Amino acid sequence: MSNSSSSSPGSGSCRFADYFVVAGIDTDSGLEPDELSALCQWLEAKRYSRRQDTPCPNKASGENFDQSPLRRTFKSKVLAHYPQNVEYNPFDQDAVNMLCMPKGLSFRTQSESREPQFHSFLITREDGSRTYGFVLTFYEEVTCKQICSAMQTLYQMHNVEQYSGVYASSSCSMDSLASSIDDSDSTSLAKLQRYNSYDISRDTLYVSKCICLITPLPFMQASRKFLLQLHKAVTSQQPPPLPLESYIHNVLYEVPLPPPGRSLKFSGVYGPIICQRPGLSELPLFDFPLREAFELLGLENLVQLFTCVLLEMQILLYSQDYQRLMTVAEGITTLLFPFQWQHVYVPILPASLLHFLDAPVPYLMGLQSKEPNDRSKLELPQEANLCFVDIDNHFIELPEDFPQFPNKLEFIQETSEVLLQFGIPPEGNLHCSESATKLKNLVLDDLANDKKNGNLTGNTINMYELLKGNETLARLQALAKRTGVAVEKVEITAPPAAAKEKDTKCRSSEDELRDYKLTVQLREVFANRFTQMFADYEAFVIQPTQDMDAWLTNREQMQNFDKASFLSDQPEPYLPFLSHFIETQMFATFIDNKIVSLWEEKEPLLRVFDSRIEKMKIYSVRIPTLRTSNYQKCTVLKESALAIEQRLVKIDHTAIHPHLLDMKIGQGKYEQGFFPNLQSDVLSAGPTNNNRWANRSSTAQQRRKDRLRQHSEHLTLDNDLKEKYIQEARSIGKSLRQPKLSDLSPAVIAQTNWKFVEGLLKECRIKTKRMLVEKMGHEAVELGHGEANITGLEENTLIASLCDLLERIWSHGLLIKQGKSALWSHLLHYQETEEKREATVETPVTAAPERRRSDSGLILPTLRVSLIHDMRHVQNMSEIKTDVGRARAWIRLSLEKKVLSQQLKQLMFNEGLIKKLYKRYAFLRCEDEKEQFLYHLLSLNAVDYFCFTSVFTTIMIPYRAVIIPIKKLSNSITTSNPWISVSGELGDTGVMQVPKNVLEMTFECQNLGKLTTVRIGHDNSGLLAKWLVDCVMVRNEITGHTYRFPCGRWLGKGVDDGSLERILVGELITPVVEEDLSKQCRTPPQLRSPTVARRLSITSLGGKTNKPNAGQIQEGIGESINNIVKHFHKPEKERGSLTILLCGEFGLVSALEQVFHHGFKSARLFQKNVFIWDFIEKAVTYFETAEDDEDSQENLLKLKGCSAMFCQYVNAITAAPRSIGKDGKLQLLVCLGARDHLLPQWIPLLAECPVISRMYEDGALLRDHAAVNSLIQVLQTLHDFNITLEASLVKGIDL
Repeated sequence: MSNSSSSSPGSGSCRFADYFVVAGIDTDSGLEPDELSALCQWLEAKRYSRRQDTPCPNKASGENFDQSPLRRTFKSKVLAHYPQNVEYNPFDQDAVNMLCMPKGLSFRTQSESREPQFHSFLITREDGSRTYGFVLTFYEEVTCKQICSAMQTLYQMHNVEQYSGVYASSSCSMDSLASSIDDSDSTSLAKLQRYNSYDISRDTLYVSKCICLITPLPFMQASRKFLLQLHKAVTSQQPPPLPLESYIHNVLYEVPLPPPGRSLKFSGVYGPIICQRPGLSELPLFDFPLREAFELLGLENLVQLFTCVLLEMQILLYSQDYQRLMTVAEGITTLLFPFQWQHVYVPILPASLLHFLDAPVPYLMGLQSKEPNDRSKLELPQEANLCFVDIDNHFIELPEDFPQFPNKLEFIQETSEVLLQFGIPPEGNLHCSESATKLKNLVLDDLANDKKNGNLTGNTINMYELLKGNETLARLQALAKRTGVAVEKVEITAPPAAAKEKDTKCRSSEDELRDYKLTVQLREVFANRFTQMFADYEAFVIQPTQDMDAWLTNREQMQNFDKASFLSDQPEPYLPFLSHFIETQMFATFIDNKIVSLWEEKEPLLRVFDSRIEKMKIYSVRIPTLRTSNYQKCTVLKESALAIEQRLVKIDHTAIHPHLLDMKIGQGKYEQGFFPNLQSDVLSAGPTNNNRWANRSSTAQQRRKDRLRQHSEHLTLDNDLKEKYIQEARSIGKSLRQPKLSDLSPAVIAQTNWKFVEGLLKECRIKTKRMLVEKMGHEAVELGHGEANITGLEENTLIASLCDLLERIWSHGLLIKQGKSALWSHLLHYQETEEKREATVETPVTAAPERRRSDSGLILPTLRVSLIHDMRHVQNMSEIKTDVGRARAWIRLSLEKKVLSQQLKQLMFNEGLIKKLYKRYAFLRCEDEKEQFLYHLLSLNAVDYFCFTSVFTTIMIPYRAVIIPIKKLSNSITTSNPWISVSGELGDTGVMQVPKNVLEMTFECQNLGKLTTVRIGHDNSGLLAKWLVDCVMVRNEITGHTYRFPCGRWLGKGVDDGSLERILVGELITPVVEEDLSKQCRTPPQLRSPTVARRLSITSLGGKTNKPNAGQIQEGIGESINNIVKHFHKPEKERGSLTILLCGEFGLVSALEQVFHHGFKSARLFQKNVFIWDFIEKAVTYFETAEDDEDSQENLLKLKGCSAMFCQYVNAITAAPRSIGKDGKLQLLVCLGARDHLLPQWIPLLAECPVISRMYEDGALLRDHAAVNSLIQVLQTLHDFNITLEASLVKGIDL
């Protein structure tokens, strides 16, 4: 994995290049088939043919006889490398060979194109540091007769195979041959035969060879020029000024790395080559043309790809051209500054490493495509979280449901402006990319060289003759004739070759400078986004309290960044992206580097980033540092471009010129068209004074660093151990080190897969632990312990991350897949086998635990718990259109129902199906790991999630409701016509009639969310109208969530408070037996409507239950107001139901009822209960009549406005066309008073009313001035909040 800066070379490296390499065919070993890559091609062809139901060719010893021998894969070999080894960068022969020639050797005949091709690669070492390779591949004539004979023999065998195939099946014709041809222009039969034949007597055979520079820093442009000049020297008719050894020796041993912030000139074979390196405060070195990446993909696609990389998805780049893969991969990773890609990074994936696409970890890989449009043949093991980038076709396939980059439109606009200044269309342009330009130039060269193609000949021609045939010009000529204008002959002379070459060089250096300036300006725009977004990140870094050794040892248990506080400080539009991004490994490593910088020198990227933030803060010192989502453009574009221009125009250093080496007479000769065998004795070591030069060039800072390094070796913690801890700390959340290219034995591949399995299990443990800690922390807050540290947005991010992990686990080692989701594919296979089984055998239903049996004996029927049943619910959701979406919906549903572990166990232990669908090494076939994995998932059952209900808000959901009466005291059935209306956080059902003589009903409506209230009532008709209802139970038939709405009151005229309608507040009940409820429930129950006991104690006058004292009542008021204040301080999406806080058991209405009941005279008048509402009505009568009474007028002058408003509200409630009882009316009055902030005015009004002395004892709270004033102050805290009441509460009230 790459976690070292690309701008800092490996320790000890001070030379421009570490190695010069030549790779090609080994004439001693002859033609060896590259068995691994051939096997991969054969498997791919077999899989494709299986899908197309076509026969597949035989595989024999790694060769595919269906493919023309010129198209087959043969082993290449490193023929020479100089020097033999460099201490700080050991030479990895297998990796270099594989990456120099990823497809192996390539053969051509004289009839095919043999243009040299340039590409680059990188090798990421175990410690994360990088080495870069730059390769020029060209074709040399094969002079070895044995190789030519072997190719002829292969063709004879191939032809026999093809002819036998033709006779065997008429369908197997030249079509099958055509499919193996790369070049799309070979359409005719003659061309086809020409491309697919080789005759030793007629054809000349050419084979690929490459020369390569391996460098510690990515000096791509300079390396490319050097290699092209070397190749030109070999193909030129004139010998080079010096032997090639002189130039190679010079670049290996005599050209230093330019110091930071300086430029360097050194000599190629035919001209000077310049390279430059950014200063310590600039963005790190990047030498690839970003222009080409933007042209290839287009700005919109590139920003989407950039977002996917930031969120650490799996990225697969796809192109026929290796250099395009490298340009896009390096371009996109350099734009991540100050962050670095932390996972598998293989920009060019050799054919023999295709099994790495099976990796169940984030990766960024590049894959070479065989044909322009062969995406349909490419079967990938996992696509649920894959971003597939088809570079050649300007096309990108994105994963589902990922957040957009903040201020995306303004960001694209700013980047477009930069591109347009340099003449680059923001939508991209495939035709102006380097490869396309090269192709165009080739065509023009062919025209110029072919004298029969109408090329310009001679020095003078008639302009009209040249352009005749053009209709417009024909009309102009006719006009010229009519007007008498003569068309003169025009001189067209070809410029002299020297002048032409000079002009080309000048133009090329101008283009190069433009590319450098464009690249740095684009990088600055991207870097500026992070500087703005993370300007105050340091404030949220949790500083360690221990020393470095202890911190590194306990790194995995540490929380290093205060994520919740950081998110709460960000603008709302940024949250969807940032909540995902701060969970990534690249962000974690960035924060780790910040903490490690307390003890060690700052990591280079971090140093540059921090200095930019400091600079920005100095400039904006007068502006208040409020977080805002306003877009701020980059302001340093001109100065960054100027810095590069100055370095390239004014060269700081010049390296030693190439010179004659001490070679023996006769050495250094070469044959045109053939790269010579270099003299190893002069190239294997540098000049003897090289070390002195290296020491001179090393800066004082570097020497100081070396001293520090030597000193640190004597510290308490052994260096190797410290490095181990650092690597382990950085690999948390990562499952795999960088794939080692040099060893591909089956044992190593098996070991790699075992690391995958271990990594997936570790990731599962970390993710479930994080979900539990965050959720339980939140619930502790609900119970009053500590502060909240998670938002719903963060919870959603963690669940999305779990979905992604499950997809990766299910795609590891997958053999057969339908659609893009590996998990849903497995579920479909399971469903198919279960449905077949169900057709023959009746399956027992898994019963959910029984609900509490109520007094009436009625219970909710058992809800069927079944994996297939849940799948059908998801399949019936028309809103979800894709398999990935269905898999995620199923995970969310199972998590909400607390059956995720149980249902995945059913899937994972269906051995027959697992063996059919998965390879032996797959995670799902590792028994111990499966058990541990399910155990981690089981721990999630300890908390309540509403991740299905809260996300799929528009789906239709079936509900079941049961009304449970108290049989002992009333009739179980009423003769009247009952009705109910169910409300939730997302809406309500409206009034639904309950069928007569039925206490249970089912109904379907759009998702109501978490249920909050039930309105229940009847029309009081018939002889047995009075009805004592214990509670109403409502269940969501998809999620199984059951809510209990306690009532314990009568419905009917002349009984209780005469109410024909009640509003009940619900509580979610857990699926366990009621007696165990208090012990089992780990989550605080929601506040519910007041219970029977409390209701009876406050309404029946002779009740003997303990009444609360004044102190307890005041405490209750404070608590209820405090809960409402907390509600409004939560993020809007997290607030839940306000109705519960107003009308629930410990809500505001209940608390104020206690105040009104304190000291209330409870003598029965003619055996009739007296209610608080009776006091309210008497007060209203007094206020309305007091206007005529002169004695009272003086007292009421101050309160006149309040009393009029109070009377208006009470009369509106009394006049409402609803049959609510007296307690219901009081509840409504309190709710309306709270909504309109009138309660602090009404309380003193009632306390001053003379009626109070008749209805309240002297010690009542309402007659205590100090208590009343305290109550008013507490109620005034609600004035800051905008209270909105549920429609079910205020229905029919006309104010």
